[in-house]
Amino acid sequence: MTTKSILITSIILISGCTQPDNRQSIDGITNEVEIVRDKWGVNHIYAQNQHDLFFAQGYAAAKDRLFQFEIWRRQATGTVAEILGPRELKRDIGTRLFMFRGDISEEMAHYHKDGVEIITAYTAGVNSFINEALLNPELLPLEFKILNIKPKLWTPEVVISRHQGLLGNINDELRIGRLVGAIGADKTKDLMWFHPKDPTIELDTSINADLLTDDILELYNAYRTSVKFKPEDIMAEYRAFSDNLDQDLYSANELDDRDFNIGSNNWVLSGNKTKDGNTYMANDPHRTIAIPSLRYITHLSAPGWDVIGGGEPEIPGISIGHNQHGAWGLTVFRTDGEDMYVYDLNPDNLLQYYYQGAWENMKTITEKISVKNQEDVEVDLNYTQHGPVTYIDSVNLKAYAIRCAWLEVGSSPYLASLRMDQATTWEEFRDACDYSFIPGENMIWADKEGNIGWQAVGLAPIRKNWSGLVPVPGDGRYEWDGYLPINQKPNVVNPESGFFATANQNVTPDDYTNWDAIGFSWADPYRGDRVNDVLSGSDDFSMADMKALQTDYYSLPAEKLVPLFLNLEVNNDKVKAAQNLLADWDFILDQNSTAAGVYFAVEKTLREAAHYHFVPDEAKQIINPTNIQLHTVLSWVTKPDERFGKPLNMARDTFLQEVLALAVKWLEDKVGSDPNDWQYGQIGYKHVYVTHPLSQAVDSETKQRLDAGPVPRGGNGYTPNSTSNNLNQSSGASFRILVNTGDWDATLATNPPGQSGDPASPFYKNLFNDWSNDEYFPLFYSKGKVDSVAVERTLLKPASN
Repeated sequence: MTTKSILITSIILISGCTQPDNRQSIDGITNEVEIVRDKWGVNHIYAQNQHDLFFAQGYAAAKDRLFQFEIWRRQATGTVAEILGPRELKRDIGTRLFMFRGDISEEMAHYHKDGVEIITAYTAGVNSFINEALLNPELLPLEFKILNIKPKLWTPEVVISRHQGLLGNINDELRIGRLVGAIGADKTKDLMWFHPKDPTIELDTSINADLLTDDILELYNAYRTSVKFKPEDIMAEYRAFSDNLDQDLYSANELDDRDFNIGSNNWVLSGNKTKDGNTYMANDPHRTIAIPSLRYITHLSAPGWDVIGGGEPEIPGISIGHNQHGAWGLTVFRTDGEDMYVYDLNPDNLLQYYYQGAWENMKTITEKISVKNQEDVEVDLNYTQHGPVTYIDSVNLKAYAIRCAWLEVGSSPYLASLRMDQATTWEEFRDACDYSFIPGENMIWADKEGNIGWQAVGLAPIRKNWSGLVPVPGDGRYEWDGYLPINQKPNVVNPESGFFATANQNVTPDDYTNWDAIGFSWADPYRGDRVNDVLSGSDDFSMADMKALQTDYYSLPAEKLVPLFLNLEVNNDKVKAAQNLLADWDFILDQNSTAAGVYFAVEKTLREAAHYHFVPDEAKQIINPTNIQLHTVLSWVTKPDERFGKPLNMARDTFLQEVLALAVKWLEDKVGSDPNDWQYGQIGYKHVYVTHPLSQAVDSETKQRLDAGPVPRGGNGYTPNSTSNNLNQSSGASFRILVNTGDWDATLATNPPGQSGDPASPFYKNLFNDWSNDEYFPLFYSKGKVDSVAVERTLLKPASN
């Protein structure tokens, strides 16, 4: 589809100021579409029909995030090596191996009854701006000039890609299998926190654990990792000719247990818990802190649609937000939708595997991959009936395949929110949840009629004869017994408590019965417990209280740990100073607190020391300190056993003395010997510095334009305001939203560093400083309020008119 862009500039009055009115004649729409941009960078799109609405959403999002869109497209299509060369070949092979290859029309129709029209219109809108930029290269953002590339057109297959979703636990499964092989099931359970049930994790006797040490998931992990650029990818005038890595800014303590702490918080409150009697909804998804942001806020208004909130910019609709009836949000409900199968291979034909007493042929698909500066590479992709084959061991006659729930029709992350966007009641919202396959999520709802509810969603395989936590033979003895119907997953409506909150911890009720489809691995409980403690403590909450809770830095682990250190005998003056600082502390990881600085060092050192002392040597290369949850370490030190030696409490205290001394030594090395310099939240000791994907490959001047920060931060991965356990915040709440269903214009939000991904845009980093200070902006909904803060108005007109 070709776009004709005719720009006519006139002057109109917006909120008392003269502003440019952009009028564009454009192919692909049937009626006029108005796009009003507010002063925080949010686009409010007003269309006269559904097709034009989603065309405009795709057009506006691509205009804001074109480079992000192009990298998404290349990741989705397995064409990264085309611009970055042979180092990305395995990524592209992995992408093609795990690509959705079902019926695309059936796939799109799953997400909405008009899914084909919506996704096709959205794709056409994306392509409309791409064509416009190709005709007018000055519209291409800086990144395209830096890399000397041009964007290419999208197809619906790009929209439904699964490459960036929160998909499953396959790396955990392989790790657990390796641990069981190295130290046995009982010792593995001592290191890994499995609950709420006690799973069987012994390996089948036919599995040779020694062979699990191979790089079985290389192609899977290559497919899933973020794209990284190097100086050789960069045009000479922008290229960094020396190491552009500032260790103080990028420093990490390698204790960011991302598998468990990249999650979210959400909660809903009934009117009985609020000052004004309205229901509230709060959500702050915790993902990688990135530039541009992983989220994008949009307002979509047309007949049948009036929804505002955040989602991933590359997909249509709104995944977290509200319409005129209710508000909804999500967090991860950990769901095991992946399994590793191990096959015996036919020694006379390595493409045959043993299944149910016979040799079965693998299905093979041949693909050609373009590679920069070399000939195209032809690859064979192999599949068993369970899924993609990631590794063939021709020496030991073994093959490994991954069964993925997310390769089923309807498993593109977040797209099912299209149905939620039009829900008018709890019942309609819950019906929409039936289509939400990936990822496993805690969906919450609050409406203006006073109802609140929770529904867990996500495709959950039913495993009758194994836990899903270790690799199993692919000979037919371990098969999924279908999927649990989503409406049979845990749920509640209008609980007696007057609220419901989730934070990736286990929230499955004790009286639940479908345990065959509930996982065994959950986040540490501390964020969730803190939120529940606060929400249960009052019936008089305001929106200001909701903001305070989303940005709360209170540490429940500190509340449990600090008393253990206060009565230790210490002889070193600096260690004593650290002890004294902890004694007067309020357990808040404030960015100006020296006691918080001491505590963070203690918590970090405790986990490292526990790994050193208590993990068997043969397991140390398999499980690192990030894989052992803090809950496990706290259970060891609060209820000491023989691992410390005897007498138990005395031996435990000796261990804690070592931890405190090592923590002080680390602080002295990191920020200086003066305890007054140990404050939390400083450059080099808890800050946030957000780097653009090109940042480490470009010259310092360009880098400064692309990056955001550094600025001090508080908190850590266990506070409700989750800021990761790295010294440079790597994950946490970027997008946040707070909704009062009785006053849609009272909604608050944030989305750092900015709505735009174009470094030349005034909306590229405009939200960063407020976010770093835990501030929000009003996310207006009514037309009058939106117009009062408008800074730009674009009118898209059909080219035929």
